[in-house]
Amino acid sequence: MNSFFRGFVCLCLFCAVCGAFLFIGPRFFPEWAYIPFKINPVALARGPLRLHWYGLMYAVAFLLVYGLVRYRLNREKWEIVPNQIDDFFTWGMAGVLAGGRLGYVLFYNLSYFLKHPWEAFIPLQADGHGWYFGLYGMSYHGGLIGVAAAFYLFSRKYKLNVWSMADLFVPVIPLGYAFGRIGNFINGELYGRVTSAPWAMIFPMDPLRQPRHPSQLYEAAFEGFFLFITLWTLRQIPQLRGKFFGLYLLGYGLVRFVLEYFREPDVQIGYLLAGLTLGQILCLIMIVAGAGFAFRRQIYV
Repeated sequence: MNSFFRGFVCLCLFCAVCGAFLFIGPRFFPEWAYIPFKINPVALARGPLRLHWYGLMYAVAFLLVYGLVRYRLNREKWEIVPNQIDDFFTWGMAGVLAGGRLGYVLFYNLSYFLKHPWEAFIPLQADGHGWYFGLYGMSYHGGLIGVAAAFYLFSRKYKLNVWSMADLFVPVIPLGYAFGRIGNFINGELYGRVTSAPWAMIFPMDPLRQPRHPSQLYEAAFEGFFLFITLWTLRQIPQLRGKFFGLYLLGYGLVRFVLEYFREPDVQIGYLLAGLTLGQILCLIMIVAGAGFAFRRQIYV
């Protein structure tokens, strides 16, 4: 109960800080709307090669998830051993990167990659100013499928309980995801819809240069930090063993579905069925699947 109460207090404080940041920031920083113009997305440049903050945010995300999983492994009882954790992270990273990229290619820009198939997985690309190392365009839903496949295959190979594996990893994954969205913000991509809100920002990649929701920060806050605090608080409740994968799908799907109303849909796709975006349709599938996993009977003790 004490840990649950602390988690509830953390969630309340987190929401208060987010609200204060959005309402107070524009009042004390006159250049608030132009913050995206003041951020250089390139962390390091050497000749024609450049290293982007976006890629570094992925590295930070993996390190945070790895550190917290090892923290849990050292303080809680699990069937998996530390050496297997190290092995799994290789599988997990491959699943996230391959699934995320393949998901973007198939879900969001298939027509382009049918014409330029070599760009789907070649990590060296040009943008008019030189060459950079990295892949432009990753799909969260594709990455989720990729890492879920890694969980399943790894568990089968080492004869581990896949639901126990998910319980170990899932509560910490949203924290890593938050830094991915911060990377999107630094890159100036995946910005929100046009708004008159006082905390609106103007993004360099927006050809219309209109004030928009900084939806990347909304997603980092609620799909990332908020969901992390929630799942981390619930992680030691015995009745939830074997259900964290479902809880994550359900929680993320609900939060992302709402936040999609603030995010500009992909220009090559636009709005689909009943005015929903592709992201919202995929989230509805997540919500249904998550509810099924979360409310099934407990399958291990």
